[in-house]
Amino acid sequence: MDLFSRSWTALRTAVTELPDHDFAMPSGCTGWLVRDLVCHLIIDAQDVLITLVTPADSAPTRNAVTYWNISDTPPTGADPLDALIVRLAAAYQEPGLLKFHLDDVGSAAGRAATLVDPTIHVSTCDQVLTAGDYLSAYVLEWTLHHLDLIAHLPELADPPAESLARSRDMLEQIAGSPFPATMSDKDALLVGTGRRIPTDAEKLAMTDFPTTLPLILG
Repeated sequence: MDLFSRSWTALRTAVTELPDHDFAMPSGCTGWLVRDLVCHLIIDAQDVLITLVTPADSAPTRNAVTYWNISDTPPTGADPLDALIVRLAAAYQEPGLLKFHLDDVGSAAGRAATLVDPTIHVSTCDQVLTAGDYLSAYVLEWTLHHLDLIAHLPELADPPAESLARSRDMLEQIAGSPFPATMSDKDALLVGTGRRIPTDAEKLAMTDFPTTLPLILG
């Protein structure tokens, strides 16, 4: 849960430090501007709050790795929920309002994560996890979205090194194979999830990679 807090704090801090004009920049999420991604983070924070207060009596059905579903279809931005996020983000009108709402709800989600018993069972999306596994899964969520946030803003800091390393480890477990040691954690995440096309050298290094890439996580 400490890593959840560090990765979430780093992401929220990056948003807080954005100048207003950067909210109109494209993000690493297909079809979304930075403002749309920030709006999505607000929804994510609400989901964390809801899940942590939704106890389950049954045994866990997923863990931090199996929490993720793999899709065969890359996102296009045309999905109804994705399109709703765009309209909702536009309704804020001022970047400062998005920052305020993310800080408000995001801080609450961060506090809830530090207070919850990691061994309790919680329910989300018709699945049951321990709270600890649920929060561990979100380390990957926060790290990937941090990379999305800075995709076209190279002056911003990367996610924390420990978040990148843990996210790579989870993605390798999902893939069932390690990425080449020559790839940095950041590059493994970007290439592995289809956020960047692999270079010729990376393609050569992954010639024997057993899993079809990219892994579209949902």
